[in-house]
Amino acid sequence: MEGFIIKNISNDYVVKGKGATYLCKARGKFRNMKLTPLVGDHVCFDEKNHYLLEIKPRKNCLVRPSVANVDQAIVVSSVKMPNLDTYLLDKLLTIISFHNIEPIICFTKLDLLDDDERKKIEEYIMYYRKIGYTVVTNEKRENLVSLFQNKITVLTGQSGAGKSSLLNLLEPTLNLKTDEISLALNRGKHTTRHTELYEVLDGYVVDTPGFSQVDFHEMTKMDIRDNMKEMFDYLEYCKYRDCMHIKEDGCRVKDMVLEKEILSSRYDHYKYFIENKNRD
Repeated sequence: MEGFIIKNISNDYVVKGKGATYLCKARGKFRNMKLTPLVGDHVCFDEKNHYLLEIKPRKNCLVRPSVANVDQAIVVSSVKMPNLDTYLLDKLLTIISFHNIEPIICFTKLDLLDDDERKKIEEYIMYYRKIGYTVVTNEKRENLVSLFQNKITVLTGQSGAGKSSLLNLLEPTLNLKTDEISLALNRGKHTTRHTELYEVLDGYVVDTPGFSQVDFHEMTKMDIRDNMKEMFDYLEYCKYRDCMHIKEDGCRVKDMVLEKEILSSRYDHYKYFIENKNRD
């Protein structure tokens, strides 16, 4: 029978087949093949003996979180308590794009901002939209509903940003556990203990810890450049076709930073990513 994995705890895999779910184990051959079944995998399985027999080809996969065949990743970013972490946001956007997954930004906790703080966040929203990202907030549920239909979505972002709260807003029947923010650390406690697909708004959502621990180890410096929108989009206007936008003369990207057409924090993060690539 064919199905796909919707939950993984240790070496147990919950597989959704036709009209039912099955708790399965992985055959030893997967270990010999150095292939680990992942949540999101389309599989063939023995419905009587409850063994996974085959893993279908994947269109993508992530290591942390351990999930396959993802359509989009929503980067949940708190704007206060904890404060907006644009370094982590830009890092996640770059890595997500590298894996051929559509990134979406969701800003949360805007209700905690005063007028001046909100103006600054709205400038960020306008900028990220201008360079081509989909940006939403959690202020109105109806603005989020259409994002999930027929998609497998990874929900990720800084700890304490409100990922579980967002899922509860979208699908109240989930009743996921949330913890209060630790004021001393300005970060939340991890409340998610395993990898699982939840049915949300005619699609599936992954809620899993660990995404913020990703690094660039799979990527070259050119991969980093080509997956940050401005660094790739304006490459053709640079003097050199292989411009890395760091030390080269005739660099259109550096000019646009000076002209404030490119957000200085984005460029600073890009330089840090490149200059520290081998230390990441």
